[in-house]
Amino acid sequence: MKPDQALHLSPEPDPLIEPHNGSTWRLYTILIAALLLWLFAWYADTTASTVAIWYRSETYAHGYLIFPISAYLIWTQRHKIRTIRPEPNAWGIVALIGLGSLWLISDSVEALVVSQYALVGMVPAIVWAVLGRRVSVALLFPLLFLLFAVPVGDFLLAPMMSFTADFTVTALRITGVPVFREGNFFTVPSGSWSVVEACSGLRYLIASLTLGCLFSYLTYRSIWRRAVFIGLSIFMPVIANGLRAYMIVMIGHLSNNRLATGVDHVIYGWVFFGFVMMLLFWIGSKWRETDTTTEPRPKTQPGTRATVQQASSKVAVFAVLSALTIAIWPSYARHLDQARDIPMPLSLLPSNAPEGWNAESDRITDWEPHFLTSERTVRQTFNQHGTKVEVLIKYYRNQSQGAELINTNNQLVSTRDPRWALASDDSTVIQFRAMPLKVTKATLRSGNSRLLVWNWYWIGGKYTSNAYLAKLYQAKAKIFGEGDDAAAIFVYTPFDEKPDAANEVLHRFVPAVFPSLDLTLSSAKR
Repeated sequence: MKPDQALHLSPEPDPLIEPHNGSTWRLYTILIAALLLWLFAWYADTTASTVAIWYRSETYAHGYLIFPISAYLIWTQRHKIRTIRPEPNAWGIVALIGLGSLWLISDSVEALVVSQYALVGMVPAIVWAVLGRRVSVALLFPLLFLLFAVPVGDFLLAPMMSFTADFTVTALRITGVPVFREGNFFTVPSGSWSVVEACSGLRYLIASLTLGCLFSYLTYRSIWRRAVFIGLSIFMPVIANGLRAYMIVMIGHLSNNRLATGVDHVIYGWVFFGFVMMLLFWIGSKWRETDTTTEPRPKTQPGTRATVQQASSKVAVFAVLSALTIAIWPSYARHLDQARDIPMPLSLLPSNAPEGWNAESDRITDWEPHFLTSERTVRQTFNQHGTKVEVLIKYYRNQSQGAELINTNNQLVSTRDPRWALASDDSTVIQFRAMPLKVTKATLRSGNSRLLVWNWYWIGGKYTSNAYLAKLYQAKAKIFGEGDDAAAIFVYTPFDEKPDAANEVLHRFVPAVFPSLDLTLSSAKR
């Protein structure tokens, strides 16, 4: 180099770097974790109610394991996720808005299961909004697996108990054992049996479905194999529970009730369920799909520091938007939850008895519907030439969890009731305001006593016997600031053997009392 030559230096361009290395993804992980803590803090009541059910119910105790399992499944995908460039997505914000709206509606009517599903659904929505569609798709199963944390299934108790009773009685008759059945109670020559909640098989079904979905995800690659195995994980425990109930009754019958009763009953049930699950997984392992090729680890797409900073800034912006969207709904819910301080009338019953009916103070039965705590409970007996009908109203206002009109725990008869049992459940139609109104019609029994019960709901001036429709009426009234006043109405009369005469009595009585009853309830709402 000659002395008079100048050395010209020019800055070299930024080298290509990995836009989302381990350090960057750790920051994203911390950001998502912070958003989840923010989410569960704002929806603390819904979160606490979910954990409380896990704690008190053996059926849903598996909920404690769902989040750790999901986290582990996500961790196994960490190498794949690091190769994806986060692209925040506005549709994730839209999903958060929709789920927040759903939570608000369900929270306003104390539809706890829907609120819990909406809350858990916000977790994948946050990932979608902040990290984008590609990351969400890569983690689709671990994120959707979180839905098993929601303690849902009580609505299946009644139909599963009925199916178990049908299966057991049919199997007994096929094998030559005479059976007399009334509802979920049946009698064989050696004694009487009943199908209660523990016999429904709901625990088996929920455990089998949860494990079946996890097994199919880890074992198979094709959608159809996963679908078939999940179908088997639903079908087998239901049939197995029917066989279990039949075998327990047969063991008790053949041993003159020395075996398969008490603790043995429970032990035999779980041992048999364990055998069924082993058989299910053994069958499923025969179809196992193993990757025969080793795919090279994908390389991260290169980029400059500028693109990394731009992407990170966008992630931060969408994280803030997600946090604000999360906070909107519980804030508005607190505004709606302000209690209505309106005096209630001294009585919710008609001031005048229907024509031909005389009011009296004596009760006709000791039966009481198994409903949650109400603001007020009133009853009145009416007598017409020796024929007695009783009216019971449970009135709800400022409803909250554990004190609400519509709840899966609200039943005409509790399955644990030592005296009364539900013998049949049907419906009938009456006319009111020139419109047909379907009401629930049930027959209850206690020893030799029988009771015909009609039941329906009143929600702010609207009548229905459909629990789902009642929830919609409540949601509309609550969100539009009309309050949540509602009532459960029960009208019942005793009978000896045939319910036809009792049915005719109620068909005469209810239309006569309905107008004054409607006026009284409407006055209570004001």
